[in-house]
Amino acid sequence: MKTERKAKVLVVDDEENIRKSLKMILEYEGYAFLEAADGEAGLHKLEENVGVDIVLLDIRMSGMDGLEVLKEIKAKPASPEVIMISGQGTISTAVEATKLGAFEFLEKPLHRDRVLLSLRNALQQNKLQRENIDLKRKAEKRYELIGNHPLMKKLWKDIQTAAPTNATVLIFGESGTGKELIARAIHALSLRARENFVQVNCAAIPEDLIESELFGHEKGSFTGATERKMGKFEMADGGTIFLDEIGDMSLRTQSKVLRVLEEGEVQKVGSNKISKVDVRVIAATNKDLRKEIEAKTFRDDLYFRLNVVPLYSPALREKKEDIPLLIEYFCRNFGEENNFRAKSFASDALEALSRYPWKGNVRELRNVIERLMIMTDKDVIGARDLPEQIRGEHRVYLPDPASIKTLKDFRDTAEKEFILAKLGESGWNISLTAREIDTPRSNLYKKLEQYGIKITAGVGEAAAGGLPEDE
Repeated sequence: MKTERKAKVLVVDDEENIRKSLKMILEYEGYAFLEAADGEAGLHKLEENVGVDIVLLDIRMSGMDGLEVLKEIKAKPASPEVIMISGQGTISTAVEATKLGAFEFLEKPLHRDRVLLSLRNALQQNKLQRENIDLKRKAEKRYELIGNHPLMKKLWKDIQTAAPTNATVLIFGESGTGKELIARAIHALSLRARENFVQVNCAAIPEDLIESELFGHEKGSFTGATERKMGKFEMADGGTIFLDEIGDMSLRTQSKVLRVLEEGEVQKVGSNKISKVDVRVIAATNKDLRKEIEAKTFRDDLYFRLNVVPLYSPALREKKEDIPLLIEYFCRNFGEENNFRAKSFASDALEALSRYPWKGNVRELRNVIERLMIMTDKDVIGARDLPEQIRGEHRVYLPDPASIKTLKDFRDTAEKEFILAKLGESGWNISLTAREIDTPRSNLYKKLEQYGIKITAGVGEAAAGGLPEDE
């Protein structure tokens, strides 16, 4: 049975009796005890002992005083919590210690219960900070931009150049190429990195609700507005807002977004009050906005205001050399996140995966790799384990002609198989499939319903799973 690690406490005090007294208390309570008689020795102890959780630090000592030692400790990353102790404490000293990062200030003589309570609180704070650091690292890892292709190197260079400014950025490229990752990378490298990153998918919000989502609304401003709501621009105040699929935004909403960009002003639905916001806008689209302008569905003034720094997110077929690198990355990440054993891909599988056109781009590749990691009971995944459309075995299975009674039955069966094949090629992306087969998306949904083709969790525009069962 695994035993829990004892919390390590370092006591730095020039009074031997204080150190002895604390040693008895802490060891009895199950803490791992370390000690030092002066500031320099305390700093050496911290360097020698990994994982010190709490430092109990006296302020008045010969040589380096406690405040100097505190400053040195807090200058290092992932530093332990520090509780200051003093027999001659003053309010000004306590305030200075707090400004330098001290967790708490205790006066001598020390009381057992007070010390133990302070230690428990400091340990809880230390645990929360470490969990936040771990979560941040995992999030940063999840949103990494992977690739060594010249197109990716140029993109990364452009991101680093644009990020420290407040310039508006327009990211364009096909669905599934990682436009959100680019937006997050810009925010992370900007002067606003500590503030909110707020994402809005303009295509996913109904037209009658998008203004409320972006700008907020007052209570009673429309049916269903039972309480006052803050808009996304207000949530992003001081930080960054990412307007994904901005090409799907209505002309009415476009005019209000333009006002925010030009004046920094937002107005809630149902309110006459105008509020100021300081927001950096990053927009993305998979449409050619110049064609949308010609078609009178996108404002040219908004386009020019957004297109200050244009960034292109390359399609996967333009950087096929990066496919093996991306596969390795997805395998490692999926294994770590889901506690899966390590798996690899044979050369014939990598060749087939690199040859495939990937109309759903990196998103489709990731979904296929995750599916194979889950469904393939092998340590090395070969070409035979890949889906048929990736192996290049494009076959349409029709029933025995004797079982087809009418021309309509034959036509329906062929149409169903055609739709299934095209959905598989696009990674089950409904919008992309509809464009590929030149039919309105609403019509494709009707066909799916007609033929009993289900788009279930894990299979659809956001995640490509295996083929659904036919009913």
